[in-house]
Amino acid sequence: MRIPNVHGTIKRRLLINFRVDPAVMQRHLPAPFRPKLHDGHAIAGMCLIRLENIRPRRFPTMVGLSSENAAHRCAVVWEDDAGPREGVYIARRDTGSLLNHLAGGRLFPGEHQRARFDVSDNDGRIALQMRSADGAVAIDILGRDADQLPAGSSFRTLDDASAFFEGGSLGYSATSSGTRLDGLVLKTESWKVEPLAVERARSTFFENPAMFPAGSIAFDCALIMRNLPHHWEAAQDLYL
Repeated sequence: MRIPNVHGTIKRRLLINFRVDPAVMQRHLPAPFRPKLHDGHAIAGMCLIRLENIRPRRFPTMVGLSSENAAHRCAVVWEDDAGPREGVYIARRDTGSLLNHLAGGRLFPGEHQRARFDVSDNDGRIALQMRSADGAVAIDILGRDADQLPAGSSFRTLDDASAFFEGGSLGYSATSSGTRLDGLVLKTESWKVEPLAVERARSTFFENPAMFPAGSIAFDCALIMRNLPHHWEAAQDLYL
């Protein structure tokens, strides 16, 4: 039986975003998902999130847990009996927490692979490196707080970017079964993103030429969120 609802604080959330050729992105999405397009591009990327005081509803803060986590994901749309839907498809989740690894997909939705995170977050400057225990994925991010999006971003304004990603609160994660997608909804008490100027934004997941051929993917922008009370709710799983 899964815990239906947990809550805590998003201490830090980085959204590192890439423009992707929609036809290439579609090859990596299971049915019924299609890329959610912006300015003719699919938008994929990494969600790098530090969670603090995570615990089931009605449990005191003192029993809450903290962790560093990473998700490789793509903004998607689809239809079901209720009509058009949108959210994110998460191809892979990694975590620095042994508990998240053991409980993910069991006590709460979302299977997590083990990983080591090294993070420095001081005076508006962030350096984050992650290496998965299975050696499949490595991430290297270096950035600093900024006042505006990069000139090459497909999003014309910060408000445009904020609205695009706010629609992705419902996530479906790949599972080891290959036939089920775990559903999870992120709900925050407020929604505010700020630009992050990035000096390095690398992931071996997106740099794999067998998945993303040369010219099919490019960095778009990075956003940061801080200190947001939130909770997670289980969503109905999808079966492939």
